Amino acid sequence: MRRWFALSLLLFAGGSISLGFGLAAQERPPAPSHNLGSIRPSTATSSSQARTPAANKRSVLEDGLARSVPVALDIPAIDVAAPLTSLGLNPDGTVQVPSEWQEAGWYRLGPTPGQLGAAVILGHVDSVSGPAVFFRLGALRPGETANVTLADGVVAHFVVDAVDVYPKNSFPARSIYEASPGRATLQLVTCTGEFDASTHHYLSNLVVYTSLSSVTPPRN
Repeated sequence: MRRWFALSLLLFAGGSISLGFGLAAQERPPAPSHNLGSIRPSTATSSSQARTPAANKRSVLEDGLARSVPVALDIPAIDVAAPLTSLGLNPDGTVQVPSEWQEAGWYRLGPTPGQLGAAVILGHVDSVSGPAVFFRLGALRPGETANVTLADGVVAHFVVDAVDVYPKNSFPARSIYEASPGRATLQLVTCTGEFDASTHHYLSNLVVYTSLSSVTPPRN
């Protein structure tokens, strides 16, 4: 078992990720607007697919990309354009979360987006002052896209396969951190559901499952 996956099980042994503090106002983040369930590979054709030459597409999707730190995340359907920071572990073994509300964070003990395996990006849903970077994550639908710019100039394009919500006390770490063999996937994670005013945390996590669909090479 890889060290990063063993750590991921430790991180979520308690079944929770604290990524939202709750809005002072009555505005609430959108819940998923389609049927939830297990992963459903999308049959939609992404406009980004044309960016990968046909002769190279199969190789990229089968072999994945070289490891390169992600630096920016773009999700056009929900108007997200955010820098990415790197996240590791806190001294108590829990996962770090982004220090800025409008930043998302890549879990650096796992694959980088586009490598074979399951990469994970986490972001806050809101704060006491207003919506945060992943406030509208629950509005994503299968077939929509998320684009990750890597430090080497490559842009990895992912298509949404499914959106699921899990109570924090039964967070399925294995399904979040393990991908099907030979696939490059990216999971986007935030908080959702009922808000516990006594702890200032939401009681559930929302996970958007995506898979690599195409790649834009670096500009010369």
